[in-house]
Amino acid sequence: MDRRGGHIRRGARVSAGRVLRSVEEHRDVILAAVRPCDVITAAVETALGLTLAEPVRARVPIPVFDNSAMDGFAVRYDDVAGAMATAPVALRVVADLPAGSPLDPPLGPGQAARIMTGSALPTAADTVVPFEDTADGLADSLGEIQVLRAPRARGAHCRLRGDDLSPGDEVVAAGTALGAFQLGAAAAAGVAVVRVRRRPRVAVISTGSELVTPGADLARGQIPESNSVLLAGLAIDAGAEVVLRTTVADDDNGLRPALASARAAAADAVVFSGGVSAGAYEVVKTTLGPTGEMTFTAVAMQPGKPQGFGALDDGTLLFGLPGNPVSAAVSFEVFVRPALLLMAGRSQLERPVLRLAAGTGWRTPPGRRQYLPAALDRSDPAGWRVVPATAGGSGSHLAGGLARAEAFAVVAAEVEQVEPGDGVDVMLRA
Repeated sequence: MDRRGGHIRRGARVSAGRVLRSVEEHRDVILAAVRPCDVITAAVETALGLTLAEPVRARVPIPVFDNSAMDGFAVRYDDVAGAMATAPVALRVVADLPAGSPLDPPLGPGQAARIMTGSALPTAADTVVPFEDTADGLADSLGEIQVLRAPRARGAHCRLRGDDLSPGDEVVAAGTALGAFQLGAAAAAGVAVVRVRRRPRVAVISTGSELVTPGADLARGQIPESNSVLLAGLAIDAGAEVVLRTTVADDDNGLRPALASARAAAADAVVFSGGVSAGAYEVVKTTLGPTGEMTFTAVAMQPGKPQGFGALDDGTLLFGLPGNPVSAAVSFEVFVRPALLLMAGRSQLERPVLRLAAGTGWRTPPGRRQYLPAALDRSDPAGWRVVPATAGGSGSHLAGGLARAEAFAVVAAEVEQVEPGDGVDVMLRA
C-alpha cells in the first residue's frame, strides 16, 4: 500500500498519447499571472471578509486599565490575607464603582470599594474579593462587610493593563482574512480603519446551447443551467464580488459580447464553464484559442482534466473550466479559488486537510489525482470517516451529490483503489 492509503498502480500520466500536465504545474502557471488587487482603506465595521494588506497594530492596550474580573470588593491584600470563616475580616465600604466610573477613591487600612466587573481598579487596591467570599454578598455591600475567605494571592481577580496587548503590538497579521474575531480584536485595540485589498471582481459565463433557466419547461435535449449559480456562489465564498453572471450558446455570436460586458464591468477574472474540451462545439476554445488569448491543456486530475487559461491584454484572467458541474466545482476549487485569494492578498491559499479513514471503498482513475466530492461520517466522534457524497462515486455529471459534499477526498494518481479503512487526505470546504 502507498503511504497515502490504497493500492498502488504504476504508470506515467498519459492520455491518448499525451503526457498530462500536473495539477501543480497548471496552478503555478495561473498563480504566476495573478496581479494583486488595489489596496483601500475600510472602516472596521465594513471590512468583514476582506484581506489585510498591512498588519493591524494596537492603538490602546488590552485591557486599557487595571480592572476587576469579578463583582465584589476592591481591597488591599494585606488587610484580608488571613480571612477565614472562623475569623472573618471586617472592612468598611467607602466607595461604589460601577462599570465606567471615573472615580479613583483612596483606600486606607480596613477600607474597601464595592466594584463591578470591568470597573477600573482603585490605585490603592491590589486585589478583588468576590461577593461570594463575604458574609452577605451583594445584599449588604455598602456598609460594613465580613470577608470569610482570603484571596488566593495578591492580585486575585484583577485584570492588569496591557496584559493581552500593548500599544504597537501586532493584533492581526497582513494577509489575514478579516472575520468577526479579527475585527472584534482590532476594535478592542482601538483601531477604527484598516488597510485591505479590495475584493476581486469576477464574471461568470456559462456556455451551452442546451442550457435553460432553472424552473423553465424543458424541451428534448435541454437541461437547467446550474453552473453559473454554482460558480458565482463559489466566487462569493472565496471573497470575490460577482459583477456579471450570464449564459451563452455554443456559437461565436454570444461569447465575445459577454466578454465585452465582463471588461466593461472591470472584471479581474472571467470564469467560463463548458466549451473547453475536445468536442465539435467548444465555443471557448474555438473563439479564444486561435487568437492566443487562452491556451488549453489536459491536467492529470479527475474530474476536471480539460482546462483552459489565459489573459486579455488588460490583464484580466480567463479561466476555462469543464462544463459538467462536478468538474466545474473541482476545477474552481483547485485553480480559481487560490488565484482569487492571491488577488485579494491572502497569505494562506490552501484549504485545511485532514487524514481520515475511508468509510467505504472506491476505485480511482488511471494516472490521475482524484478529487472526490465527499461527506464525513461523524457517527463515531473519536474517529470520523470519509465517504463519497453520491452512490455514483466521482461522476462529473452528478450535480445532486454536491448538495451533500462537505469536502473533497484527494487520492494520489498512483493509487488504483481505496479500500475501507485506508487513510485518505480530506480537503475540508469550511
